[in-house]
Amino acid sequence: MMPLTLAEVGEENIIKRIGGKQDVKTHLENLGFVVGGAVTVINAIGGNVIVNVKDSRIAVSREMAQKIMV
Repeated sequence: MMPLTLAEVGEENIIKRIGGKQDVKTHLENLGFVVGGAVTVINAIGGNVIVNVKDSRIAVSREMAQKIMV
């Protein structure tokens, strides 16, 4: 298991765990980050990560991405 910030660009990963406080987890779930779901890193710029989740492109801050374990 590793944080999303370490995932390879273009590689599909399965979300194993989402850390952080409940409000952070809820926010990420509302964006489509759910355990067992697929996530693909499209680009990483200055620690911020752009990902594909459920056919949507979402930009996630470095802090948020480190709470998403794949």
